[in-house]
Amino acid sequence: MASGMNGSRSKARRLLADPKVTTVVVEHRDRLGRMDTDLIEAALEASGRRLVVLDDGEVEDDLVRDMVEVLTSFCARRYGRGSAKSRARKALEAAERG
Repeated sequence: MASGMNGSRSKARRLLADPKVTTVVVEHRDRLGRMDTDLIEAALEASGRRLVVLDDGEVEDDLVRDMVEVLTSFCARRYGRGSAKSRARKALEAAERG
């Protein structure tokens, strides 16, 4: 998937629009979107689907969480994201385990 700051992410749009996808699994919440992922989660739940976040090290304060998300976005652009295929494989393995 493309950056969470980019609204024109065709793979993410197809995934979220597909009614056969009942569970969306992400390694970190910010991989789905940098801001307002709660809205995406609510929309999924409203249609009988769910979001699974494997590493939910969430910060409770909204302002702190937003700042962390923005800094994460800048760091990801600066230092790269590593192998997306490897992370996706690990996420699927973790989801299958439990």
